[in-house]
Amino acid sequence: MRIAGVDEAGRGPLVGAVVAAAVILDPNNPIEGLNDSKKLTEKKREKLFVEIQQKAIAWSIAEASAQEIDELNILQASLLAMRRAVEGLTVQPEKVLVDGNKEPQGLMMACEAIVGGDALHAEISAASILAKVTRDRQMLVLDQQYPHYGFAKHKGYPTKAHFAAIAEHGVVDQHRRSFGPVKKVLGL
Repeated sequence: MRIAGVDEAGRGPLVGAVVAAAVILDPNNPIEGLNDSKKLTEKKREKLFVEIQQKAIAWSIAEASAQEIDELNILQASLLAMRRAVEGLTVQPEKVLVDGNKEPQGLMMACEAIVGGDALHAEISAASILAKVTRDRQMLVLDQQYPHYGFAKHKGYPTKAHFAAIAEHGVVDQHRRSFGPVKKVLGL
């Protein structure tokens, strides 16, 4: 049975898109060292990112923008990004395993949500890595555009440094205006 693992990265940050990935691994071409992306070093994630793309039967990366997050809410935007990732696969899976406790709606195949799935199923681990590396790279690009915010370090998460940068410089277009700390600065 062709199984796609699905995971997202970037639900908690105050800025940027939420990124999701879907991966169908090749059982005849295993990848060593897959795990929840948060349990891997950045160097290991980068290495696995390339290996997953080379060895997987199919993979897809999708996102929901900060504007979509503000319109839908972070949960619904995450599920939308996950659905987009599955729909972007060049080979359709027979079943989808999703990290978390909610399944994206509208998929045309069986779907199962698994809490902690990124540490339990290699397919979800692979998706976790693709999503995290992609999101982190987006933050590096944003850091080049807005160097005084420190996005390369905190990746958009609500840290003291990020709050200080928002207080001093205001918000950028990619900030999630529906998130409490950003709303507060905007006086919404």
